[in-house]
Formats: sequence, C-alpha cells, structure tokens
Amino acid sequence: MLPGGGRLSEQVFTKTLTCPVVLRDMVWTPPLVCLTVAERRLSRVGCEPAARRAMSRGHKTLAVELTSVNTHPVVQEFQRAELSCIISSTTTLNPRIEWKKIVGKDTTYVYYDNKMQGDWGTRAQLQGRTSLVIHNVTRADKGIYRCEVVAPEDINIGAEININLTVHVKPVAPKCRVPPSVPVGKSATLHCQEKEGFPEPTYSWYRNADSLPADSRSNPKFQNSSFTVNSRTGTLVFTEVHKGDTGRYYCIATNNVGSAKCEEQQMEVYDLNIAGIVGGILVVVAVLSLITVGICCAYRKGFFVQNKQNGNSYKTPTKPDGVNYIHTDEEGDFRHKSSFVI
Repeated sequence: MLPGGGRLSEQVFTKTLTCPVVLRDMVWTPPLVCLTVAERRLSRVGCEPAARRAMSRGHKTLAVELTSVNTHPVVQEFQRAELSCIISSTTTLNPRIEWKKIVGKDTTYVYYDNKMQGDWGTRAQLQGRTSLVIHNVTRADKGIYRCEVVAPEDINIGAEININLTVHVKPVAPKCRVPPSVPVGKSATLHCQEKEGFPEPTYSWYRNADSLPADSRSNPKFQNSSFTVNSRTGTLVFTEVHKGDTGRYYCIATNNVGSAKCEEQQMEVYDLNIAGIVGGILVVVAVLSLITVGICCAYRKGFFVQNKQNGNSYKTPTKPDGVNYIHTDEEGDFRHKSSFVI
C-alpha cells in the first residue's frame, strides 16, 4: 500500500528496482516486501549488485533460518529424547524437511520424503513442524543428528543445524576379583571393573558392609590396616595385610544414572606357622633317609644281584653222551677232555 493508498504497479516497482523484473501485483509494505521480492528475483535478472546495496543499507531480508532450544540434549537410556529444530524464518509455505544421523563418515536418513526411514518408523516421529522425537532411546542412538530444511522460495534456500545426542547408561553388576586367602604381611590387590555404564562409573569398596576410605590412614577406624582405594580404576591395594583385614568384600560402581554391586567374596588372612613348616621338612627328610637305608640293606643281601655274562644271562649247556668237559684257567670255561669212540 502506498503512503496515500492504492497499489504499487509492476511498472513503478520495476523502476524502483531499476532492472527489468516482472512481478505480480502485491500490497507494498515498505521496505520489507519490496526488498524481499527484489532479492528473491535477483539471481534470475542479474540485479545482485543492487540487492547487496539494499542489504548494506540495513534492510531486513527473508531467508530460511533454523534454531534449537538445545543442541546437546542428554537423556537416559530407554527414555524419550527430543531433538529440537525450529524454523525461525522463511517465506516458503511448505519447506522440505530432512533428518540425518552422522556416524563418522557415514550418513543415514532418519526422516526423508515426508516419512521415517527403516526402524525409525516404529519409534520416532516429527513433533511440531521439524523437531524429531525418539522413543525408547538406546545407547546405539547416541551421535550427531542433522536437521536440514530446503525452502525454494527463500533467498537462501537451505539451512541446517546439528544436534549432538548423548545417552547415559546405568552401570551393570561389575566383575570383582578377591584373593581367597593371603598370608599375614604380604601384599594383596582386589579388582573391580564395569564396562557398560556411561559416563564411566567410579568405584567404592566395602568390607563387611563398611565403606572403605580412599586411604586407610585417613580414618582411625582402619588404623591397623594399610590400603588405598583407586575410585577411577576400581582397585583396592593392601601393601601389607593384617589379621583384621579378613572379611567379606564387595564393590559398587556408580555414575549419574545409577549404581550396581558385585557379589560379596571372602578374603582370609592367615598366619604363617614356621614351626610347622620346619617340622614338615624334617619329617620328609627322615622318610627319605629310611628309604635310602632300606635300599642299601637290600642290595647288600643280594636282592638286586643277578648272574650276568657280558651283560646277558647265561645257562650251562647240558652234556651230551660220551663227551666230558673240564674247566681250565687257560682255555676259558670248558674244553673237551676225550674224543668220541667209534
């Protein structure tokens, strides 16, 4: 509408833009519509310098723009996640909306051609005009999601915004390793580890339901012990165990979603019986000595002696009729004494 009323004709509008643009009749609300229409047609009629001069004078132009109320949403596993994508400016009545998930160099469609893709169809939907809602989120859903809008009737026809979704996961029961028995005065290490929770959990150790401090020296209750607890790695290290360290031990893994506990395990601390060890050694020595003496006696009595000749057993041959053998030192064991009688 002109200041005095009436409409702005195509001829007047063309002269105002100083370039041959053919536009339909429209109500003029200076200066927004004028500049918007001009800039929308500039790429077609070669009036880009004029548009830039207009924008340099501070006039507002319409182009598709996106915003989000939260570009880094954090949700718990199995909960609902909303990925906010809002069109804050556009002149296109029905812009094209697309959602993609980006994992490294791979890109997959979540929403395309006005419908959810793949398994997203059963657990995701658009909310409002462009925001994406995911139901029953799993740890596999974490990652970067890109909202893309194409508005053909705008000056800048495309815009996009990235939403980084983080999924927190509750820890599962950690795996604990506790030595069943340790001699007094020796070192011992207890291990606790959990690999499912996100963010990574911290660890705390308990003995007979009593929470153990990070350092035994910090609590008078454990002044007779000598241990340290590493809450990041889950290790409980005894530099030197004492009888009082005997008990049932367990570990708890905790993050901001929840906690989980491993089964209790018994660790027994026992004294070394030096006298018993020495006595046992003496008994073994005495038994070995008796066995040796017995073998020597048996050997002397001939239980292990055998007649041998050149390493082989030898039997004296039977004497045939008419042949007599005599033994001489010069000829060996036997020789003929008489010949056969014919």
